[in-house]
Amino acid sequence: MKRSTLLEAFGPFLGLAFIIGLFALLVGPRFISTSNLTLVAVQTVVVALGAMGMTLVIISGGIDLSVGSMIALTTVVTALGLQSGFPVLPAAGLGMAAGGLCGLVNGLLITQLRIVPFIVTLGMLGMARGAAKYLAGEQKVDAPLTWLNKVMYKTPEPSWLLLSPGIWIMILLALAVWFLLRYTILGRHTFAIGSSEATARLCGVRVERVKVILYILCGLFTGLAGVMQFARLSVGDPTVAVGRELDIIAAVVIGGGSLSGGEGSVLGSLVGAFLMAFLRSGCTMMGFPNYIQDILVGAIIIIAAGLDQLRRRR
Repeated sequence: MKRSTLLEAFGPFLGLAFIIGLFALLVGPRFISTSNLTLVAVQTVVVALGAMGMTLVIISGGIDLSVGSMIALTTVVTALGLQSGFPVLPAAGLGMAAGGLCGLVNGLLITQLRIVPFIVTLGMLGMARGAAKYLAGEQKVDAPLTWLNKVMYKTPEPSWLLLSPGIWIMILLALAVWFLLRYTILGRHTFAIGSSEATARLCGVRVERVKVILYILCGLFTGLAGVMQFARLSVGDPTVAVGRELDIIAAVVIGGGSLSGGEGSVLGSLVGAFLMAFLRSGCTMMGFPNYIQDILVGAIIIIAAGLDQLRRRR
């Protein structure tokens, strides 16, 4: 295997190992303690679920800037459902449906009006956030405690699960997305569109339909991420997840996803999500303010995108 191929395959893992090793030296043994590792894993769930949907979109050559606002909208819709007396699963389903609806609107606007994904999803970023604030009356929405809140407990219930139920959900869905990309027609069409949309169209791929499906899937995954966020907060918060789209996009790009389309993997996106979680955890333990973390996230996105462009030129 060529050196460049090895670097592409193991680069995200090396980056994750570097971050863990760096903060283990700076912070000390408590950074790699079982308690902190478990906490980081639970904190990764929301970004990882969002990154799974974003992986599908980015491989196809698109992008979705509205995922942070979708998460906020989902928390509000889920809380309102529980507040209105809905059982847990229907309330969570309503939240996911809100995310899927946003994805459907994004996909239709991009494919039918021929508007670039950046502009459409930037507009949806504001619309979804505004809808969340309207539904919540510009305040947090309290909801009754249910078993859903236990899904994101650091200590699993029941204990025989060993890991938090949220982590198991993340793992199972990652396997499902891996299977979709590797063994299904939709997965092959996704890579084909991202590699060359014109060629895919000539080969008979129904590009518009595939794109709409991918944006709906991205919305559903983001909706589930919002349900997990609600499970952690126990309230619907229209102001939550501001800037979370940066973490999600960074996770995909760090994991080998190309913003030019045609490349990416769910395993790489998971590694990228864990890298972002360890980075934020280490910065918090070091006492760095939030703006330092935001600067680092932005820098990582630029560096990862720059390395991708250099690789493509070679």
